Order: sequence, then C-alpha cells, then structure tokens
Amino acid sequence: MKEFHVTGTCNPDRHYMVDISGRIEQITSDYIDKGKYFTINRARQYGKTTLMFLLRRYLLEKYVVISISFEAADELFVSSYALAAGLCRNVGRQLRMQDVPEDMIRKWEVPISKEFPFDDFGERISELCLQCGRKIVLMIDEVDKNSDNQIFLGFLGLLRAKYLAQAGGMDQTFQSVILASVYDIKNLKLKLRPDEEAKYNSPWNIAEDFNMDFSFQPGDIAGMLTEYEADCSTGMDIEEISRLIYDYTGGYPYMVSRICKLLDERIAGHADFPEKKDAWTKAGILEAVRLFLKEPNTLFDDMVKKLCDHPELKHMLEDILFCGVRYSFEIHNPNINVGVMFGFIREQDNTVMIANRLFETKMYNLFLSEAELDGEQRSKAPVYNQFVAHGMLQMRLVMEKFYEHYEEIFHNCSDKFIEAEGRRIFLMYLRPIMNGSGNYYIEAQTRDHNRTDVIVDYKSQRYIIEMKLWRGNAYNERGEKQLFNYLDYYKKDTGYLLSFNFNKKKETGIKEVLMDGKRIIEVVV
Repeated sequence: MKEFHVTGTCNPDRHYMVDISGRIEQITSDYIDKGKYFTINRARQYGKTTLMFLLRRYLLEKYVVISISFEAADELFVSSYALAAGLCRNVGRQLRMQDVPEDMIRKWEVPISKEFPFDDFGERISELCLQCGRKIVLMIDEVDKNSDNQIFLGFLGLLRAKYLAQAGGMDQTFQSVILASVYDIKNLKLKLRPDEEAKYNSPWNIAEDFNMDFSFQPGDIAGMLTEYEADCSTGMDIEEISRLIYDYTGGYPYMVSRICKLLDERIAGHADFPEKKDAWTKAGILEAVRLFLKEPNTLFDDMVKKLCDHPELKHMLEDILFCGVRYSFEIHNPNINVGVMFGFIREQDNTVMIANRLFETKMYNLFLSEAELDGEQRSKAPVYNQFVAHGMLQMRLVMEKFYEHYEEIFHNCSDKFIEAEGRRIFLMYLRPIMNGSGNYYIEAQTRDHNRTDVIVDYKSQRYIIEMKLWRGNAYNERGEKQLFNYLDYYKKDTGYLLSFNFNKKKETGIKEVLMDGKRIIEVVV
C-alpha cells in the first residue's frame, strides 16, 4: 500500500503525491524540445529532486538522458582531470543502460587526456551527440554543492562555449542542459584565491528564465487526497481538508506531505483520534500543525541559521510580525533574496510577506522565546492551570489577567515603547498559556501598523482576538465593527479586543460591547 513520503525522491508507484505530470509536459514542450538551457532554483525540500526524477523518466521516451548529482562529489573537483574522468565514467554507465551502441560507448570510455581534460571531454560530447541518433539531455542536481569551485566554473564554461558554437552551426552538443539547485547558478559568488574578496562571476548567463510555480494549490492537494481516500475510506471532506492544509502550508511541498504523513501515521490511532476518520478532520489538522511546529526539520534549521547570519533580515521580519510594518519587495536586496531563496519569504502586491502560516508561527515562537529570556517578564509569566477549566481555555480570564499583568509591569513605560512592543508583550503572555496544547496564528491579511488579528485554536475551540493601537473613539468604533464582521465570518458569538491607548486622559479597563446577539470583551490598557 502507498504511503506519504517526505525524505528523498517521491515515486508515484509507491507514494501518495500530487500529480505533476502537467508540469513535466509543459517543461518538456516549452524548454527541452526547444533546445533551451535553464536552471531550477527552489528552496530546500521544494520537490526539485522528485521533479528531476519524474522528468527524466518522461524524457527517456524520446531522448537519451544523462542524469548526474553533485551531492557527495567532492572528489571530482580536486582537478579538471578528476572531474572530466569522473564524468566520463558516470556518463558511460548511463549510456550503456539506454541501449547506446557499444562501439560508441567504448570510444567514450577511452582514458581522458591528462594535459587537456576539458578539451578532450568537449570533443567526446560533440562526437556522441553527432553519432548517437537521438538527442541528448543533460540533467545535474545539487549543482550548487561545488559552485564556489573554479573547476566547476570551468565545466560550466565548457557547456556554455559548446552551446554558443552549436547556435552558430559550428558544433554539436546537448539538446538541453538542466541545472537544479537552491542557489541561483547565474549569480555565483566566487572566491578565486583565499585572500581575494568574493565576486559575482558565473559563465551561466545563457540560461533561460524559469518561473514555473512548484507550490501545490488546493486542487492539487485534493487530487492526492482523493487517491488516499479511495484506499482508506476515511469519509473526510476532501475539499475542506485540502483547503485547511493549504491555509497553513501555502502549498510548500514538504509541508503538505509532512502534515499528511503526521495525520496518517502519528495522529490516527492516538487516544483523541482512535481511527483514521477521526484524524482527517479540522481537529486532526490542528494537531498535525502543533506537532509539526514542535519537531526538528531542515526547513526551520535553515531559517534560523539565515536569521542569525543576517541580522538585518531578522530585524525586518520582527518589524513585520510585531509592528505591522510593510516593506517593499526588492529581490536584489541581499536580505530579501536570502529569505526568498530559502522559501520563507515571498512577494505579494510588491510587499514582503512571510511565505506561509507555518513559517510565520515558527518565527513568532522563535522571537518570543528569545524575548522570554528577559528575567523580569519570565518571572511574571502566567500560571497555566488557572486558565483551563474542564479542558477548555477560559479566554475571558486570559484577557482579564493580562490587564492586571500589563498594569503592574508596563503602565509607566513610554508610548514609543508600547507602540513598538505592545503586541509582542501580549503574545509573550499568551504563548505559555497554550502550553503546547493549542495553536495560534496571525491573520496576515489584516496585519498593519495599527492592527493585528490573532486566531487561537484550543481543543477544537476558536477564539478571535484583535489587537490595535488606539487612534480615537471613531477609529475604535470602526475596530469594533470590523471585529463583529470577523465573528460573522468565523461563525463565532464572542470576540476579544485589546487596545493600547496612549491618550493622557485615557480610560483603561474591561468592558463588554453587544451587537446583534454577538459580544466583544474589550480590554483597554
């Protein structure tokens, strides 16, 4: 029986996976059949290796395909001769498996010239492509593993020279070359000598732009779940579950598959979800999200490392998350580029956005955890048990106790400090109350300098909290109306409004606002 798979290459014969055959066909017709050279640059665990595997399998019907990976290939890059000789051996094995005539393979495998290894290797490529009878496609995965190596640049230079010569009718070479990596090979930063400043230097400026979207849309996820449902008969609402998974993952391939794998293998059979039909529900999705955010994975490891290496990027993200600051998206800004390259930043309406809800919540947890190291605030952390009765979160009590907490510790702080830190202070208060039993996320579409909406999910119950800066009575009334509309959207009867008021004549405290049978608990500090 098939299973969900999150490590290495996915195989549709053995794994539940999104059908990407349409994308494979489009890549073939738009790029490979037209003789284009291109690079596939995507974040880690974004499906590059699986795409290369399935693309190779599809291309074998028409082309000879040479597929190479530079992962764990350090020994090839000690010299030009080692690289040329190693590639000759690798390619020879693949040619033999694709029914290339034996006499051509024997010519290919003649020992490479030690004096002129790349020149010799280039001649072999020309002769092979001229005599093979079928066009040849070269695919190289993990190509950035040795991208800071001068020998690697020499190899790219050889491929580029042959591409240009073929375009001019003076040579015969590969029909198409595909390079897959995290980093953009067209913008290599190379240090030619240890004492030299790193410079941008890549001979791969012949590559065509490749902008295909690899993320999974709700319909893609639904197709995968339809196959799973045919095997397992859980009775799930496929459309609803697909949308929920997309809402948290933004269609990031690894995240989609991991959430599904958690539901199928770890949550189903648990005390709260005794059968698969119990797991494939909204409550099951929330439990999968909770587990995902707690477990180690390379996506979050990469994100944390990049934030440590790029403090300006970290500062920008904290501004976005806690202060609602909007930053214009400029891909040539090195900090923004790093975030995009590793998958946790995206562009929307020319503005920098966090890529999805899982990355965003992990950032909140990370930044709040760092802030909790402050001794005074840690000593005032709320006691978890007082907020939970009969397994249910008492959100009104949370808001009342936060009011007391805030008035005790922060009432004398400057307006500037509260404007910058108020929302962080509340989230720091809320986070330990969740105690690993619930989830929260910020509604990114409504977050700005003045307003932040927090959605709390706890034991299948949802709570809506709007945090905002006080900008006068009229603005406050609009905020109340917005929250009432939000309650309609989420089909809830009670919401919570936390206002940070800087007016010298402010009236702080807690009150209730009623309208059309709905209620807002409003806290003003």
